[in-house]
Amino acid sequence: MNCSNCGTENQAERKFCRECGTALQVVCGACGTANDPGDKFCGNCGTTLGGAEAPAAPPPAGRPEPSEAAPVEGKRFVSVLFADIVSYTTFSESRDSEDIRDMLTVYFDRARNIIERFGGAVDKFIGDAVMGVWGATVVREDDAQRAVRAALELVEMVAALGAELGIPDLRLRAGVNSGSTSV
Repeated sequence: MNCSNCGTENQAERKFCRECGTALQVVCGACGTANDPGDKFCGNCGTTLGGAEAPAAPPPAGRPEPSEAAPVEGKRFVSVLFADIVSYTTFSESRDSEDIRDMLTVYFDRARNIIERFGGAVDKFIGDAVMGVWGATVVREDDAQRAVRAALELVEMVAALGAELGIPDLRLRAGVNSGSTSV
């Protein structure tokens, strides 16, 4: 380390210059702040000084550790919602297949949004049916209520979709079952 006063070369562990007695300081290359010899990081901006290795950064906030990401096996109290369009087979036989596909696409998108908004997860879409689950991965005290509210909103959404598309007889039936299961 060179003395800032006289320029004499000094050993890194020294606190004062061997030639003139001036206090030795390490100047931060990033912000220009004087730091004491032996400091590994700048006291002003945190930049690494004199070859010290920066500590490893912690994992980003919000990212679960691998042990937290995997669901824990065991018994859970879950609620399952199942909903399907009333008389779908008869309904679909009398309509163009592309119109049915377009209607189902809108229905499934809106159903997914409703289920997720109420804290559930879509388990699967089967034909015209949707199955949502609460409590399998994230457990909340009111999961059963959330599932019922989602079911009621799904019924309303399909009635509104029918009105939008000029299909007044488009209706949905939904049921929720809650109980203990193994995951």
